[in-house]
Amino acid sequence: MKTPLHPYLVFAIALILPGVGQVMNRQPVRGLMFVGFAILLGGFTLKTAAPDVSFVGKLSGGLFVWAMAALDAYKVARIRRAVWDHSQGRT
Repeated sequence: MKTPLHPYLVFAIALILPGVGQVMNRQPVRGLMFVGFAILLGGFTLKTAAPDVSFVGKLSGGLFVWAMAALDAYKVARIRRAVWDHSQGRT
């Protein structure tokens, strides 16, 4: 069994590039779904936000999905690492 990546590394990369954390966890379809929903919700909030809303507010739907993708990638990486450590006799 191959050593899983450190969860902090996966989290750092997931914060920089949405969906790549899932790819690093060997879940590319899940990563593609997160990217698709980030674009979809970002575009939706961009079109429906009031004109006086800030740029971050206009993209808040996409940023929310991006944050959830990063947390999901970290959680999966941490679980994989804990299972691997346990199988290797480490606790």
